[in-house]
Amino acid sequence: MKVLVIWKALVSEAYHKKLKELAKFKDIELTLIVPTKWHNTILEKKYCEEYKIIPRKVILNGHNHLHWYSGLEKIVRQIRPDIFHIEEEHYSLVTYQAIRLAKKYKMKCLFVSWQNIYKEYPFPFSRIERYNLEKADYAIAGSKEVKDILVRKGLADDCISIIPLGTDPLLFRKMESTELRSRLRLEAFTIGYIGRFVKEKGIYDLLKAVSQIKNKFNLLMVGSGRLKYKIKAEGRRLGILKRIRILDSIPSSQVPYYISCMDCLVLPSRTAKKWKEQFGRVLIEAMSCEVPVVGSDSGEIPNVIGDSGLVFKEGDIDDLFSKLELLINDVDLRTELAKKGRQRVLDNFTQEKIARETYRIYNKIMC
Repeated sequence: MKVLVIWKALVSEAYHKKLKELAKFKDIELTLIVPTKWHNTILEKKYCEEYKIIPRKVILNGHNHLHWYSGLEKIVRQIRPDIFHIEEEHYSLVTYQAIRLAKKYKMKCLFVSWQNIYKEYPFPFSRIERYNLEKADYAIAGSKEVKDILVRKGLADDCISIIPLGTDPLLFRKMESTELRSRLRLEAFTIGYIGRFVKEKGIYDLLKAVSQIKNKFNLLMVGSGRLKYKIKAEGRRLGILKRIRILDSIPSSQVPYYISCMDCLVLPSRTAKKWKEQFGRVLIEAMSCEVPVVGSDSGEIPNVIGDSGLVFKEGDIDDLFSKLELLINDVDLRTELAKKGRQRVLDNFTQEKIARETYRIYNKIMC
């Protein structure tokens, strides 16, 4: 079974683990089309023994739903895959480009969606979406909420499977962090955040909540975004700037070490008019590292955490503060949540499990 995968995220090596697991199935011959560059990230992985990697230039680099690939039809003609796996949204131009080729060369095709808010798109996205939904053979939805939206838009229920994100529990595990903590000057209970520095991620809520903590603490924030310098200004205003450590985005291979420096990780996302949390990958990465997690109830976060962490009402600073206070003062609770979090990942969110479920879909659509 020849499978051709196209996905902009494959510019980063961290996203290849799922494909490595898929390649373990003996009847799968896997080829990946990857961008030579996405935003400012240069392709990190150009060769792999388990599958073939074809780097291609992306037209309109960095535009999530308007980009497309040069020379894609030539690759399709050469490989002649049985399945075209398009790890992109159903309203994206690249999905339209790939599905048109799949239909032209009589291949099965599927797309992946994480859009968990029902939207009516303007032209040309409305026409792109309609074509993709009509012509795709199958869809993978990131959550039940996403599946319900696809069904509402006309896709048959039996042509959609729910598969969440996964992580690698061998990479994301508790690491020795004494030296790194010392280098980062983390001398107290460390509350962590990893992600984009943007308003909808609840950055200001987190700062206001931790400013109420009377115990000694550090706030370790790793990421990038337009609010980076405003975080410092807000920290200064709240009188906690000396307790904050801000780091730029780090290589994916180093993330487990930084997570292991944390005593808890917080994802304080806030629902906006056009966005709510679609999953929260950093939650399962922290849980896999046996770090207790605290998340808001925005979007999919409560379903990811389950009973293996603490959930607060989004935008409720006092509720977030109370959850943090609870963790700071209860070592037994932290230990319990650390163990439960790791087990929840092993049961539900490993890349091996995600690959098995994807393989079942391949067999289903080829029958």
